Amino acid sequence: MVDEDELEKIKQKKMQEIKENQQSQEARKDAEETMEAQKKALLRKVMTPDARERLGRVRMARPQLAESIEAQIIALAQRGATTGKIDDKTLKELLKKLSGEKKEINIKRR
Repeated sequence: MVDEDELEKIKQKKMQEIKENQQSQEARKDAEETMEAQKKALLRKVMTPDARERLGRVRMARPQLAESIEAQIIALAQRGATTGKIDDKTLKELLKKLSGEKKEINIKRR
């Protein structure tokens, strides 16, 4: 049979592993929250309120498209390629470029 001391050591080791796992998850969550806050601050700095509002609506409908738009805007801002703030018109142009051509379907009834 297993000695009580050995059982206690196994319990202690398992508890330590669980504690370390929780700490690493919390650290990862904190890092993600910090990155998200920095991203929002940068977007707020380089976009007009109308453009941010449109991007929010796009995020509700197509989250992946919104993420790619944000990534492009952040890249432009970091390179210094933006002149002034990105307005609603410029955002629409970016959306058109990333969305691509939409196929039009016509249904004719006879």
